[in-house]
Amino acid sequence: MIHMAVEAGLQLRYATIDTLRLHSETYAFLRDVEARYDIDIEVYRPDAEQLQGMGRRFGEYLFFDSKTLQQYCCQVRKVKPNEQLLKTVDCWISGMRRDQSDYRKDTAKGMTVGEYGSRRQILKLNPMADWGEDRLLAYIAENDVPRHPLYDQGYKSIGCFVCSTPVSANEDQRAGRWRWFNSDDRIDPQEAKECGLHIPMYNI
Repeated sequence: MIHMAVEAGLQLRYATIDTLRLHSETYAFLRDVEARYDIDIEVYRPDAEQLQGMGRRFGEYLFFDSKTLQQYCCQVRKVKPNEQLLKTVDCWISGMRRDQSDYRKDTAKGMTVGEYGSRRQILKLNPMADWGEDRLLAYIAENDVPRHPLYDQGYKSIGCFVCSTPVSANEDQRAGRWRWFNSDDRIDPQEAKECGLHIPMYNI
């Protein structure tokens, strides 16, 4: 989407969340994208005090213990920094696609997002919602768009280095996220692969 926006001459802000546990390849990829498109990508990070408090209470690897603690870790490292970003915008453009998981299969191209603890709503656009992986890869090849180096190692969904693993050909694209929960029958399989960034949401 950055490629499309730059090609169209759109003056947009670009932002990402650094959980402080990303792959080294991800940090290098972000620098490559900035250089390729001559843009600055704003980086939002978790609050240091919240990180320290979470670690003291639950330990460094709390996300292995339960789905609840994994979601809490994602809240601190991803969702809350994203909330700080969303307070500064009226529209959020994301790369969510319906083919990424069962949970996302009904993703609309347009929706409103409610800010936690506030009545304020912003517009969220998912212009690639109806794109499949084949179409995406064809566009990348035809337009020489930079591709994350871990993709060619089987990573179809890339987040924190501990919580992301490669997937096989017959798995969902997000099956590699928090893989240790894949066989836990107590967890809703549709929600098991969501960190919380994209919920709640209201289609329009």
